[in-house]
Amino acid sequence: MSNSKTPPNGDIKWQDGSSALPMNRHRSPEALSREYDGIQQAPSHRMAGPNQSPAAAAAAAAAAGTSPYHRSITQINRAKSLSRPERQRPRTGMIHRNPSARHQQAKHLVDTQRFSTQQQQQQQYHRNQPMSNHLQAQLEHQKQQQQLMNGGGAGSGSTSIMAAPVVVEPPKEKEPKVLTSWWAWSAYLITCCFPSYIIRVWFGKTNKNMQQAWREKVTLCYLVGFLCGLLAYVIYGLHIHLCPTGRIGVPYAAEIDGQRVPVQREDVSVFGQIYSFNATQAYFGTQNLDLSEAFKGTEIGSIFNGDTRNACADYNLPSCSITSPTGTILSMPNGSCLSVTELEKWAESKGTLSYDWVDVRSDTNRMADANLGLVVDTIVNMTSYFKNNQTVFGTEVDNVLRGTRGNDMTYALLYTAAGKKAKDCITATYGIGMVNQEAGGCIADNLIMTVMFSVIIIIIIIRYSMACLFQWVISRKLTKPGGRSNWLAWRSIKGGNEDPANHVPGPYNNYGPMVQNSLPTLSSTGAGAGGGGGNNSPTRSIQGSHHGITGHQTEVVDTELYTVMLVTCYSEGEEGLKITMDSLSNTTYSNKHKIFFVIADGLITGAGESMSTPDIVVNMMDLTPEMANPKPVSYLAVADGEKQLNMAKVYAGRYNGTACVTIVKCGTEEERARGAKAGNRGKRDSQVILMSFFQRVLFNDRFCELDYEIFWKMTWLMDGVTPDKFETVLMVDADTEVLPDALTYMIAAMANDITIMGLCGETRIANKRTSWVTAIQVFEYYISHHYAKAFESLFGMVTCLPGCFSMYRIKSPKNGSWVPILANPDIILEYNENVVTTLHEKNLLLLGEDRFLSTLMLRTFPKRQMMFVPQARCRTVVPDEFSVLLSQRRRWINSTVHNLMELVLVSDLCGIACLSMQFSVFIDLIGTLVLPAAIVMTIYLIVVTAVTPNPQWQSIGLLIAILILPAVLIALTTMKLIYICWMIVYIIALPIWNLVLPLYSYWHFDDFSWGATRVVVGEKKGESHGDKEGQFDSKRLVMKKWKDWEAERTGRRTERKMNLKVPNSPAAFESSGKTYPYFSK
Repeated sequence: MSNSKTPPNGDIKWQDGSSALPMNRHRSPEALSREYDGIQQAPSHRMAGPNQSPAAAAAAAAAAGTSPYHRSITQINRAKSLSRPERQRPRTGMIHRNPSARHQQAKHLVDTQRFSTQQQQQQQYHRNQPMSNHLQAQLEHQKQQQQLMNGGGAGSGSTSIMAAPVVVEPPKEKEPKVLTSWWAWSAYLITCCFPSYIIRVWFGKTNKNMQQAWREKVTLCYLVGFLCGLLAYVIYGLHIHLCPTGRIGVPYAAEIDGQRVPVQREDVSVFGQIYSFNATQAYFGTQNLDLSEAFKGTEIGSIFNGDTRNACADYNLPSCSITSPTGTILSMPNGSCLSVTELEKWAESKGTLSYDWVDVRSDTNRMADANLGLVVDTIVNMTSYFKNNQTVFGTEVDNVLRGTRGNDMTYALLYTAAGKKAKDCITATYGIGMVNQEAGGCIADNLIMTVMFSVIIIIIIIRYSMACLFQWVISRKLTKPGGRSNWLAWRSIKGGNEDPANHVPGPYNNYGPMVQNSLPTLSSTGAGAGGGGGNNSPTRSIQGSHHGITGHQTEVVDTELYTVMLVTCYSEGEEGLKITMDSLSNTTYSNKHKIFFVIADGLITGAGESMSTPDIVVNMMDLTPEMANPKPVSYLAVADGEKQLNMAKVYAGRYNGTACVTIVKCGTEEERARGAKAGNRGKRDSQVILMSFFQRVLFNDRFCELDYEIFWKMTWLMDGVTPDKFETVLMVDADTEVLPDALTYMIAAMANDITIMGLCGETRIANKRTSWVTAIQVFEYYISHHYAKAFESLFGMVTCLPGCFSMYRIKSPKNGSWVPILANPDIILEYNENVVTTLHEKNLLLLGEDRFLSTLMLRTFPKRQMMFVPQARCRTVVPDEFSVLLSQRRRWINSTVHNLMELVLVSDLCGIACLSMQFSVFIDLIGTLVLPAAIVMTIYLIVVTAVTPNPQWQSIGLLIAILILPAVLIALTTMKLIYICWMIVYIIALPIWNLVLPLYSYWHFDDFSWGATRVVVGEKKGESHGDKEGQFDSKRLVMKKWKDWEAERTGRRTERKMNLKVPNSPAAFESSGKTYPYFSK
């Protein structure tokens, strides 16, 4: 272990007086991120005096032989260094995890370290001064405990303080508590109808964590079902509730050739309710009455008793009968009335006749002869009443009825007590329909639907318009000299991109926009970058042709940023690996400014392969003879239990002339003895190896064995260029082919804008026509980039940088110093979480680590930007079997849902209110959850439109907009009509994308395996690299300062410090000779 000591107060202070970047455990990640990003003070600012500028402070630090990363005046108020095995430290982060289980492990580690510190203190007291009585009593008590544990007595042996250390047995693991949050309790209560016994026996969930994950999954499925039902209710149910069919009138008359004539229909009406003639005729047959065809299209309510509320009990009404147009009279033998209630049970009403005022007042010049009127909302036909000339309801009511012919009789009837009493009987006896008016509920329904569809159409149009604006204007300026300007670059300007101090070219980099004499086109000479380039003589770093991907001459800013090309591989074969590495080595970017960083995730042999993946990679390299047989070195892996300790071999050499470091995770000796998948810890662990390495380099923190192996071999291969000079990392999967100019475009965008912390290019499909499974994915890949990512890029907030092809900034220049970005401690601390227990955490960290890294970047640095660079392109191989696609999309969809849940809580993203990225994320989250309901309703709409004469034009317009606008986007961006064909294929497959895949994914929320995506020889179903096995022994992990490792390797100790220079430091990093300042060959 390192010779550095940990003071009792918890401040980390190394022997050389340096300290790591302040990492107060009591501060929030947001406060730390703002501090690192210069919102409070950049690291170099703290070294400046009250009247000293940050740049001056940085220059003074460089002249003094120190650096902003290597401060000797600042102490740290935290328990442990980030480089120590203390992952279980309780900390409030973006994942609201349960720290109870990790508290016990952390407590054990802290207790052990505290006891070790006490022993050191006691030894020091013994050497220098008498031991206090209190310490003597403590030591005696500890010795007695040790003797008891060893089976001995308390004897009266010597009290020497050099006794053997007490061996503290690790506490027995207790089953972790699962009901620790409101969400866990909610899931438990919602699924309380499923006892634990049922979940264990029926669903095979054997422990409490699995049972709780199942409960949370079911609760989320309930939530998805509720949102889908809510959407269906808003689209269809709200209309039925607010404007039911019974209240929608069937027109009594229509305009034909300028004249209003009654609509001819075969159905009959009873008090205005329309019934099928055949059904009514059958009912009459049950009453021994023959309803002839002469009654078709007539009102036959006069033979029925419509008084269902007994409002006519005090009136002597005439007998019930009906008369056909031909004069046929039909009535019951005893003159009684038929029951309208029985008719309603026999036949179903088709609607209600509605009358306009033109129908009521057929002749305004002869109102005295009108027989129709309006009572409340019912049209009454008083023809038989006036014809009989009887005052059935009394004189007052009779006068009102005759005096208000053809008008609204309601107010006149309500004016008298007799009229109020007779009103209900009149409508029940003489009603023939309702007035043609739109009910308030129908008005509200139309208003709600119109507003909702208008908002959706506006959102879609705005999104597509912003995507087109990005494609036409912004994307073209990302890589050109000068970059964006004016309102297009307001976020960049606010982030300090126009400050010349942030673009001063250093001795090893070249930020093109601020460099004089930089040429606007790619060099065709193929000259590489050398060392010592200054402001007036920028060194060329672009190799290859000046023709871009499309074959046209391009204008790209010159850049000289050192870049790591991270290639993570697992079970890929030689062909796929060779395609990826060939494409990267053949990029037009300078070989002197890029290096391969290949990580083989375990001793894995892919299905159908005769050689393991690590052997394939190593055999493809031209190994440096001095480094051909590396020994396994240790590092702290992202795992639980004893798997936290892992071993790896570091191979160094070249691939096609490009420097290449290959890390093979081989596992411990015990793990290799057990067999298959030794060393496998997952892709996230591979990424953390790189991120933690650069964090320790930039902060001059202690190295593990693997870190130091990478450091000195990487420096050897780069001819003295130490890892602290690298600013960007390109992350590529081992089945991706990068096009020649892609890396150049990405580096140019990074150099143009220092506020860009991450970006991605366009990923296209290499095996489009392999099967129908690959064919349906072509347009999905296109639209996800040129629509979704292009729209998000206008905000500078791409929510997901795909792991197969993306670039991150390791550190960023700011005010003459450096701000750690990908190497930020907050990001690494969250990203390398090794104890993952809740369903939410596992969906974030185990299924979609690439998307979660993007989420962490946006959360930690919301003022910086994540962009899409369409000029940078790659090709990847996609699943060609449906089972593999199902497994892949299960991981992607579930990861997307949980990451959007995290991002929607970040309130300081770009924009305000409905014009904000937070609102856009919320819309995306809801849209993802209701995909099954959306596709079902779409199919229903298409079917209804095909069979009904009155389609829902609003819904059809929305559907057309959704389907047509992508075609417009294709026409405006790529100008390739072939994508129209791919779009048609995609539309046909929409039930798969929006119904089958989401439903399968939601029901498998608690499935955290990679499924059939990567098949490995000897792998058992359900096996996971994250499963806990045994106890982690931190003593086996060696951590030392760089100079201690250097002394151990070279055999001589030096007091020289590993000083890290700022960008505007006058000292050059690259040596002109063959003697390098950091190591000896």
